Amino acid sequence: MCGIVGAVAERNITAILVEGLKRLEYRGYDSAGVAVYTNDEKLQRLRRPGKVSELEQALNEEALAGRLGIAHTRWATHGAPSERNAHPHFSGDLAVVHNGIIENHEALREQLKALGHVFTSDTDTEVIAHLLNHKLKELRDLTVALKATVKELHGAYGLAVISAQQPDRLVAARSGSPLVIGLGLGENFLASDQLALRQVTDRFMYLEEGDIAEIRRDSVQIWDVNGQAVEREAVQYRDGAEAAEKGEFRHFMLKEIHEQPSVVQRTLEGRISQNQVLVQAFGPQAAELFAKVRNVQIVACGTSYHAGMVARYWLEELAGIPCQVEVASEFRYRKVVVQPDTLFVTISQSGETADTLAALRNAKELGFLASLAICNVGISSLVRESDLTLLTQAGREIGVASTKAFTTQLVGLLLLTLSLGQVSGTLADGVEARLVEELRRLPTRLGEALAMDSTVEKIAELFAEKNHTLFLGRGAQFPVAMEGALKLKEISYIHAEAYPAGELKHGPLALVDNDMPVVTVAPNNELLEKLKSNLQEVRARGGELIVFADEKAGMTNGEGTHVVQMPHIHDILSPILYTIPLQLLSYYVAVLKGTDVDQPRNLAKSVTVE
Repeated sequence: MCGIVGAVAERNITAILVEGLKRLEYRGYDSAGVAVYTNDEKLQRLRRPGKVSELEQALNEEALAGRLGIAHTRWATHGAPSERNAHPHFSGDLAVVHNGIIENHEALREQLKALGHVFTSDTDTEVIAHLLNHKLKELRDLTVALKATVKELHGAYGLAVISAQQPDRLVAARSGSPLVIGLGLGENFLASDQLALRQVTDRFMYLEEGDIAEIRRDSVQIWDVNGQAVEREAVQYRDGAEAAEKGEFRHFMLKEIHEQPSVVQRTLEGRISQNQVLVQAFGPQAAELFAKVRNVQIVACGTSYHAGMVARYWLEELAGIPCQVEVASEFRYRKVVVQPDTLFVTISQSGETADTLAALRNAKELGFLASLAICNVGISSLVRESDLTLLTQAGREIGVASTKAFTTQLVGLLLLTLSLGQVSGTLADGVEARLVEELRRLPTRLGEALAMDSTVEKIAELFAEKNHTLFLGRGAQFPVAMEGALKLKEISYIHAEAYPAGELKHGPLALVDNDMPVVTVAPNNELLEKLKSNLQEVRARGGELIVFADEKAGMTNGEGTHVVQMPHIHDILSPILYTIPLQLLSYYVAVLKGTDVDQPRNLAKSVTVE
């Protein structure tokens, strides 16, 4: 995703802007630019396609020195990666940088052309610049003009603006795309991520949804979505890299499990509007390519493969698009028959997984329509070599057993499903709006699941002397059961297997006795009654049941049956929610077993060799 840095100070801020961009390189980008109100009282910019280092080299050759400026790394959504499409965008004597997507940019562009504005890029962002310039001529004040401008914008945006007319301030607006103000002494800063500003301050003020801010050298004013002046709490950030510290947690894995509400929120930001997914979040050619998609082929490894298996249920149920899911190490070594108009989707936390990369390179020779990577690392090989990309925002994941990367992958895959259904017109009426609403609530639901931490910790005691476990699920919960089994075996070294619950009588039931705990997930859906019958088969053979059940499922504790009540959630989103207690279960069992939770034996975080 794009990155924003801004500053207003009594010193030259160009090096601060560039350093901020470097610190945001992990997010992925295709071009970079900077605009500075220079010491000779001119608004000047430099933009370069490619890496921040290329912009830095250009600045070494053509120095821009000033005390007010904004900078940006762009991930293309409208218009190909190029200098003309790179930010900042100018209109008159003001400059704008923008994260997000403006849905009504085409209508606004036509209105602004009729008013005489000339466009020099293909971006939706330039519409903002010209609209703001138009408002500024009428209203005279940059902050007032920004307030008027955002009322006409539909979509998601994080905005930063400077003007040569009023060089004492930097103004900003947030709607669906995060912004944070960095507080200094006689200087203040703005960024899309506080990591960009850690070299200049440790005090931050986070803008909330709908906020507009006026940032001067010695003051910050904020107005909320209703136009009321408000104060936001200033937070001091302690020294040390956030992701490299366990904080209050005993292990990185537990810390990363508890980060899931916030990283899911970040993955959604800038990608959904009030009632739909913003398709351009997948890239400038996404809508055109998605309209041609008739089949999807997903390839991944390990945990990412399980995410792909969940997505198959979503794609076929919601979007009506046939989907195949395959382990990358198998896909690359077999003869593949490619169906016409098939989108090739790879999923990877690191973007450097050897088998997945090899599968992508092989796919390019096989005639797939296009390739899409869902990945957590913007500068990875997988991202660079794919036609389209959706970057998850899980942040650095240190624990070898993947947790937050998995749930953000699921969110990304659901966004893909809704986007394909939206473009093809195959979604049932009202489905997208309802699911977007549910996605907005998802971080809260995940927080509710995490609040059951102590309950799951007690359940884990049942596994202290066990060496085998069976996981069951039906429908889209079967891959969740597989992921639960993988987590348990990865970090506790307990042998665990997962099966569709309906397969019990076809073999696995022979394993069930009082030494084989059976873990199952039971959302309140159309398969619930069949699942209950499967569980009775387990109890009849002396098996001990651990059931994570929807609070409305009507399941209660009994002899040999331990039920953990889960918050009710829309069935489509239930795989994401039910992943949480299974992660917690595996963690607490591993702690009881005394294993190395964060660095389990024989495993590596990123499998970069075959």
